[in-house]
Amino acid sequence: MASPKIPWNRLWKTLWEMIPNPLTSDRLLLVLDNCINTKTGKKIYGCSYVFDHAAKLNQSKYPWAQNIVAVGLLKMVTGRLACLPLSYRFYHLKKNIKKLNQTINGPKIEFETKLAQAVHMITDIAKAFRQTRPKV
Repeated sequence: MASPKIPWNRLWKTLWEMIPNPLTSDRLLLVLDNCINTKTGKKIYGCSYVFDHAAKLNQSKYPWAQNIVAVGLLKMVTGRLACLPLSYRFYHLKKNIKKLNQTINGPKIEFETKLAQAVHMITDIAKAFRQTRPKV
């Protein structure tokens, strides 16, 4: 999933265009979330020791994990809200980027805050769904 060889922007746009009726009450409802995905292996892309504010007393407060920022589409499905993931980005701490850039092949990683990552994802999504807005 972290391969730079996959054309993610084109792939995401194609998938987004396949969503039937993405609007809810004539609006595109998006949700933003950041989460950690704990891992056990040492050679996993995007992993570092991340602070877990939701850790229980018997859990490590700094697990080995990937930190992910995700945007999803909220849609009513049989009377309940469901979240369809639309895009995600790995969040890297500024201090870890230099080490990551030495070990990866392909384009180098530039530091972006979680908010900046969210803005880029939402902007891409807005471009793809521009025509779905009803004419007034």
